Amino acid sequence: MFQILVAEDNQNSAKLMKIILNQAGYKVVTASNGIEALEIMDTKHIDLIVLDVMMPKMDGFEFTRQLRSSGNNTPIIMVTAKYQNEDKCEGFIAGTDDYMVKPVNETELLLRIKALLRRSQIISEHKLQIGGVTLDYDSLSVSKNGQLQVLPQKEFYLLYTLLSSPEKVFTRLQLMDSIWGMNSESIDTTVNVHVNRLRKRFDGWKEFQIVAIRGVGYMAVINNENK
Repeated sequence: MFQILVAEDNQNSAKLMKIILNQAGYKVVTASNGIEALEIMDTKHIDLIVLDVMMPKMDGFEFTRQLRSSGNNTPIIMVTAKYQNEDKCEGFIAGTDDYMVKPVNETELLLRIKALLRRSQIISEHKLQIGGVTLDYDSLSVSKNGQLQVLPQKEFYLLYTLLSSPEKVFTRLQLMDSIWGMNSESIDTTVNVHVNRLRKRFDGWKEFQIVAIRGVGYMAVINNENK
């Protein structure tokens, strides 16, 4: 059973979140601030974190920065009343995996949790299977029907990231941060160039395609007949 940490200073919100997650089959641990949440991370195995931003002692942004700086890549969903784009950007730069604005739709939250847990498992196994296509993270290779292609590192990471979360829209900022790093001198058009290379490389492959979301970024679409 997956164990989820809910970091939320509002007791009523924390109780409601715990009920929702328990009913969905998850074990839940709660924390009322970022410092308490970090202490829990040191003593318990946590599979995913649902994180409020505005908390006393240590807010969600600082918690995320400290967790990521320690090398911990546990998936994080920030849930907050802060809805400005700059707040979302700060969350992604700090290292969150997803961002939801209150009031949260329960069904959507559970779907996002399921997708992040699936992605986390895929990364830990270092292999991703899409129909007859296998992506091997360790060898940076994509194979199909006995044919093997070894990709340049950034191309592989980009493809792996998109296919690990099909139907999820990734902004160019997210992809730049995840693959090139925020300190990279590359510009966001680099993402466009690498996507175009991937499209040419896998032209005619029916298992998946990379779709551009105008003005936002990209997402992967998987052919249901090849799942």
